Amino acid sequence: MSVGGPSYRALAVRYAERETTLADAYYRWSSYGDPDGPLTMSYYFWVLQPRHEPQAPPIVIDCGFDPELGRRMGRRCLCEPAEALSRVGVDPAAVQRLVISHMHYDHIGNVDLFTNARISVARDELSFWTTDPIAQRPQFASHTDPGGVRRLRQAADTGRVDEIGKQAEIAPGLTAIQVGGHAPGQLVFKIAGEHGTLVLANDAVHYEAELRSDRPFGIFSDLGDMYRGYDTVRALMSSGAVLVPGHDPLVMEHFAPLNGAARGLAVCLTHEKE
Repeated sequence: MSVGGPSYRALAVRYAERETTLADAYYRWSSYGDPDGPLTMSYYFWVLQPRHEPQAPPIVIDCGFDPELGRRMGRRCLCEPAEALSRVGVDPAAVQRLVISHMHYDHIGNVDLFTNARISVARDELSFWTTDPIAQRPQFASHTDPGGVRRLRQAADTGRVDEIGKQAEIAPGLTAIQVGGHAPGQLVFKIAGEHGTLVLANDAVHYEAELRSDRPFGIFSDLGDMYRGYDTVRALMSSGAVLVPGHDPLVMEHFAPLNGAARGLAVCLTHEKE
């Protein structure tokens, strides 16, 4: 990142969590010969505050699950997404750019809050969930939110959606790269943080340990692409970029907590915890 170039203060906002097991979360866990054990899954969305344009509205990456759908699925809301946005100082009606990493239920459940935002999503992802009949098969359909899909289709029909190919600069200092694997158009993000580069892996890497051990998560559309996605993330990290996995509770421990209304809810990814 050049001096005076684009940069962001980046926040991870944890709005929900659930308890599961290693055997339930990882693909063929028993094949590794390790014992099963408990695993906590945290649910986040992310906020990028432009430091190069202090008066500009933030960019929001993903928007969490619909609270009622989450309750039916046994997910525990720590703070409903609409309230969480408010507690980190974001008015969704003022947001001009909402970025969707992929179209699983916990990433598209509150699209309707962002009434004035243009929406960025991978072309392959949008096409799969809105036009491919395979997406209606139970092993795929159980991972999405029909209401969220419908709202994204409506946004596309009204010209509010920018479809991303294999790679695109969404905004200065924010690049989306399609890796697939977990979902057909899964995106990861290279972000110019205010103190260095971040790699927001989102659900291409749910946990830091997942990448370190090279053990795939249990939900995927293409296992080969999931492995290739790991390699892409490692290549992005090779110059010293900081990894931000998509569901790891350790994110809340490794980065600096926010104070005030956001205390206990969000951390600043551009500041490591002292």
